[in-house]
Amino acid sequence: MRTTVYNSILVQQSVTQAARVNGTVNGTAIDLWSNSVGRQVFGGALAIVQTGTITDGTHTVEVQESDDNSSFTAVADADLQGSEPAIGAANDNVVYEIGYRGAKRYIRVTVVTSGATTGGIFGAVLALGIPRRRPVAHS
Repeated sequence: MRTTVYNSILVQQSVTQAARVNGTVNGTAIDLWSNSVGRQVFGGALAIVQTGTITDGTHTVEVQESDDNSSFTAVADADLQGSEPAIGAANDNVVYEIGYRGAKRYIRVTVVTSGATTGGIFGAVLALGIPRRRPVAHS
């Protein structure tokens, strides 16, 4: 079988694209491991954050990880590629990429918004890659 991007990655939504004002949005956690086998299925991930119109405030992005899908902590800088952005009004319609190369089972994107009156529109997906088996099953 010919290797393609489609059969090598799986994209999952973490933060739904929406307008947000002050507060914290914890994205949906994504499982990098197989539930039935109990070992890692994907060797890494790419967090992709896309902005729409950002009118004001600061929207600070953080990639978090967990062993149990309950207690999440910030991913250590050594396990990230690229930097987690602080998005402001000058960042309309921008795509940010943050690589994850850690070893935890669950990851998610979290965004903390502060200092906003009207806020901004943004969302995030996680592209899971480096699969143990190809092709990756898509639903």
